[in-house]
Amino acid sequence: MAAMKGKGEGMVSEGLLEELLTNIERPGRYLGGEIHARGKRFEEADVRFALAFPDVYEVGMSHLGIQLLYHGLNDMEGVLADRVYTPWPDFEQRLRQTRTPLFALESRRSLKEFDFLGFSLQYELSYTNILTMLDLAGIALESSDRDASTPFVIAGGPCAYNPEPLAPFFDLIVLGEGEQVLAELVQAYRDWKASRGTRREFLEGVRHIGGVYVPSFFAPYYDTAGRFEGLKPLYGDYTRVKKRVLADLDEESPLPERPLVPLVEIVHDRLGLEIARGCTRGCRFCQAGFVYRPVRERRPKVLAENARRAVEATGFEEVALLSLSTGDYCQLGGLLHAVMQDMEERRVALSFPSMRVGTLSQELMECIRRVRKTGFTVAPEVGSRRLRCMINKNIEEDDLYQTVRDAYSLGWKGIKLYFMMGLPTETLEDLEEIVRLSLRVWQLGKPYRAAVHVAVSTFVPKPMTPFQWTGQIGRGEIGRRLEYLKKRLKRPGIRTKWHSPDLSVMEAALARGNRRLAKVVELAWRKGARFDAWDEHFRRPAWDEAFAECGLSADAEAQRHYEASDPLPWDHLSAGVLKSYLWAEWEKALAGTRTGDCRWESCSGCGACDGSHVTPRLHNTAFAPANPAPSLQRGAGEGLFTYTLHFAKKGRARFFGQLEVNRIMERAVRRSGLPMAFTQGYHPHAKISFREALPVGMESEAEEADIQLEKAVAEEEIAERLNKVLPEGFRVLRVHRAQEGTRKPSSFRVTYRLSGLTEELVEAIMARSAVGGHRLVRKKTKKGHLEARCADVLLSVRRLDATSVAMELLERPTARFRPQNVLDALLREDGVTCRAYRICKVSVAPLEE
Repeated sequence: MAAMKGKGEGMVSEGLLEELLTNIERPGRYLGGEIHARGKRFEEADVRFALAFPDVYEVGMSHLGIQLLYHGLNDMEGVLADRVYTPWPDFEQRLRQTRTPLFALESRRSLKEFDFLGFSLQYELSYTNILTMLDLAGIALESSDRDASTPFVIAGGPCAYNPEPLAPFFDLIVLGEGEQVLAELVQAYRDWKASRGTRREFLEGVRHIGGVYVPSFFAPYYDTAGRFEGLKPLYGDYTRVKKRVLADLDEESPLPERPLVPLVEIVHDRLGLEIARGCTRGCRFCQAGFVYRPVRERRPKVLAENARRAVEATGFEEVALLSLSTGDYCQLGGLLHAVMQDMEERRVALSFPSMRVGTLSQELMECIRRVRKTGFTVAPEVGSRRLRCMINKNIEEDDLYQTVRDAYSLGWKGIKLYFMMGLPTETLEDLEEIVRLSLRVWQLGKPYRAAVHVAVSTFVPKPMTPFQWTGQIGRGEIGRRLEYLKKRLKRPGIRTKWHSPDLSVMEAALARGNRRLAKVVELAWRKGARFDAWDEHFRRPAWDEAFAECGLSADAEAQRHYEASDPLPWDHLSAGVLKSYLWAEWEKALAGTRTGDCRWESCSGCGACDGSHVTPRLHNTAFAPANPAPSLQRGAGEGLFTYTLHFAKKGRARFFGQLEVNRIMERAVRRSGLPMAFTQGYHPHAKISFREALPVGMESEAEEADIQLEKAVAEEEIAERLNKVLPEGFRVLRVHRAQEGTRKPSSFRVTYRLSGLTEELVEAIMARSAVGGHRLVRKKTKKGHLEARCADVLLSVRRLDATSVAMELLERPTARFRPQNVLDALLREDGVTCRAYRICKVSVAPLEE
């Protein structure tokens, strides 16, 4: 696949952006303009980072780590950080067709113009997306082929603990927490730039920074049969790289008080509040539990204050308390009460990721449900006590059932259960125990008419865990075990989800692969592999062919079993936990012996702490809010004040769909501090409604929305406060108090301005509109097709200038057509088509009956 040559450097113009986004699925993904985007001037920065997430925008924007690095870098003097996400296949095709290099969201500059292009390695099945982004940017795939005109391509994240299948593609990789490393890289880059050194000299310099791994400084070697034998370091003082760890999260990685607010819906569309890092529960399959040690909690007072300020600044409707084990946070009860004290009156809900059984009391559940019951998820992981001992999941079934009973009694109508299948030593009896436990939860929910969602994933052995030596079960066996569970759990009220066996095998093959797999990744990508984590996009034939051409097999790589003495592809990298400790844990797993949590029991000797700088940081001192949380006492719609907003949606804002506009406006009202009214019940919503849904791509100077407030506010003040917080392209033009009891008209005269037409098209439109009243206007609807005579829809057409016309249409509840439909009717029989023109709704007037 040829690399992108592009149209030259410089910012992507508004005109080109419009051309690129026309008829693209969800164009808002590529617009940027998020609330609180930093938008630093490109030319004023001397060090420029493009933070790249190798998945679609909705996934990448949900990742808190990218936001922390984004704000941290932009806080540095002279440093600019922008963001870029993998374009969806339709936009990739558009970029290639127009030969436009992939560009960053805010600066709209080609990625090749940045000094660093930093990828977040979160998931093995995103690897081919990295190559897509490099190629679209016109950057050579392999580090050895790059020159001074290209940025340094770097990476970090959990997959960095075995980056060997990607090693040739990266100049350097950061192990561990990157906040401090990036600051040191910035200074090293400035020094190198001043010295006018070579790329090699820069890499030789930064290898001395703790946590920096330069793959090209380690050469793999194999035996005569092609089996991996190890990596030979090129420098005697650079033989092993250990991760970097932050000691105090509040001081060294503060949470942003003004986090980014997306303008399109994302996967986790909420305020993420990281309360801690690390977990020492010691679940033996869990890579995160070993590579993020030790546990470091943020201060509860700082968290409560940050939550309040961030919600005020963002308008989010939900706050999620995030960590690997949120229920283990020492002052969870006090923190919950403190946060809810601020959030309840704002109608902001609180949520957790999946909760560990035994850590969520009924009191805490009562606190969570005070605003809105968010999802309720628990992760038993396995069904049998034997396997729980094997994986070191120290929970009791009675605790699980009591938690479920409490949830049902408090009004939750759905419980999600997460299980893992295919673990070492698993038997049919262990699978049957998953069924038994799930059916018991289902039975407990019957009196409440509650549903149970059972999600089953397949075990994937990961580096830096006690299970890193064992292989995955075979592809056929994965399918058979999944079919067994699906058949046994087929009940009304139980919904089962599972991971595709093909995806699980590919993940396992890449997770523990050596450097030979880099060629496989590249070949699969050249054969069309993209978005491999998405079932609808995964192309198994491309991967099978790529493995075969390299003389390898995905199944063999996934099922590979290592002996204790075998070299591992990641032996030269360290997450801080001793390899000997991991092997001892593997032996304890086979014996069914538990290991305690060092937070509450004796030190297990894992090696993650150094006894001075790197130690567990827990907050055991009781924390409570200054005042008790207020009770919610509101009338059901009494004394509310209704206002009609007349607003414009222009420029890039026209690429947002109506659901996105709804969310943008509601969050703007929240940020403005206006006393918004909400619906009653367990799922309150802001009382805001829109007159109609405007199609994506259409501008308007005549949109309307009704909002209800709990207090009377001057119309001018409402407009002023909203315009201060609305994103670019939206503006409230005027506000008026709605009169109760006024009958709203059902038919309207709507005027549109069509601009950017050719002179020939304007002439044709004027000519056909005078004689084409008999022609049929057609529109496809959800119920079929709608037709009407042109004369019954088109009230008038007048020429504005050589390339623009104004069109007045009659809109009724049963017949609402757009200018595009009318133009198609007028010009269709003559074979004339209209392209690349802009439509703006100019005015809406009630039709006099």
